[in-house]
Amino acid sequence: MSTLAPTLEAFFTQRLATERDASVHTVAAYRDTWRLLLLFAQDRAGKPPSQLEFTDLDAGLVTAFLTRLETERGNSVTTRNARLTAIRSLFRYAALRHPEHAGLIQRVLAIPSKRHEQATVCFLTSQEVDALLAAPDRSNWYGRRDHALLTLAVQTGLRVSELTRLANSDLHRGTGACVHCVGKGRKQRVTPLTAQTVAMLTVWLRERAGNATDPLFPSRRGRPLTTDAVAWLLAKHVDTAIHHCPTLASKNVTPHVLRHTAAMRLLQAGVDISVIALWLGHESVQSTQVYLHADLALKEQALARTTPPGTAPGRYHPPDTLLAFLEAL
Repeated sequence: MSTLAPTLEAFFTQRLATERDASVHTVAAYRDTWRLLLLFAQDRAGKPPSQLEFTDLDAGLVTAFLTRLETERGNSVTTRNARLTAIRSLFRYAALRHPEHAGLIQRVLAIPSKRHEQATVCFLTSQEVDALLAAPDRSNWYGRRDHALLTLAVQTGLRVSELTRLANSDLHRGTGACVHCVGKGRKQRVTPLTAQTVAMLTVWLRERAGNATDPLFPSRRGRPLTTDAVAWLLAKHVDTAIHHCPTLASKNVTPHVLRHTAAMRLLQAGVDISVIALWLGHESVQSTQVYLHADLALKEQALARTTPPGTAPGRYHPPDTLLAFLEAL
């Protein structure tokens, strides 16, 4: 009997579901990875997935699978590395249960992640944000819903999955207005709201009505919007906004770009990078460092503080008493 099949089943039912209490998104990502790998191994070994052994999934096969993801399926290096993470997770789980395959398992775990260039973060300028928020037609219900959703996304920087899971009760108005969400890694997060956002959402809630547990941004049938639906409505409104702000045409505006935009607005307002990490729900400040690299204005300010080459350092002294008086004002 195959030892791979029961180990794989136990990994999903015990390790992920019970021990790690993994989110549905993590389970789905790992499931998709192993479905692709098993089908690839089936073609190579000539066996159905239920009869595959650990010996059929050696380092050579896993490496060939990762290469195929990039060359044939057109996956990015980031996706390739994410698939490798899912494969490693099961092999680490199997290491304590199948010591007879210790050598094979260690060789798979030794497969390195692929290095790649980090793209500069894409974000929207103030003019582009204004054009986007003005794009929805607020003379109808769908336009008012989309305007409320986009406004909340730009101000809070919530992930698209967090936005779609919001219920009416997650919005807290009044003193200390905020929105509550359960983010990545099942971490609960509270994000403050500006007075303008609260006023807009108050109007939306009055029209939206419904029970406390109903989705804050429902679909036509009253169900939560899907992430694909949010991406679709965003693309539609970007197409409209391009007529008023042509610079949007050069950007690939996705829901995650709105999250980047919220982070950049905080950074440009002088908010400390560690606070932005907490705001976004990042595990560490390192994940937030990308915004420092993307902000050209911060680099220009740093350059302005440096002494030009060939000049003597020193402070500026007005050459005249009247100029000194003006400088002191």
